[in-house]
Amino acid sequence: MKDKIHPKYFETTITCACGNVINTRSTVKDIRVEICSACHPFFTGKQKLIDTAGRVERFRRKYKSLEEKKEKQETEPIEKQSSADK
Repeated sequence: MKDKIHPKYFETTITCACGNVINTRSTVKDIRVEICSACHPFFTGKQKLIDTAGRVERFRRKYKSLEEKKEKQETEPIEKQSSADK
C-alpha cells in the first residue's frame, strides 16, 4: 500500500437511539444512528412507525377528509333505502 493516501482506521462505537451499542472499526471515531438491527422492523418483525418531521401525522391529516367522505357515501344509500321502505 502507498504511504499517506489511506485514511486512519479507528476502534469506534456505533450508538443507536434505542440504546444499543456496537463496537467495530471505522474511519469515523464515534457514530450515532437512529435505527439499528436490534430495533429495525425488518429484523425484529414488529411494525414501528418512525415519524420524521411529522410526516405520518401530515399524511393522516391529508387523507382524513377523504376517509370521512367515503364513510358518508357508504352510509347514505342505507338511509335512503330505509326511508323508501316506509
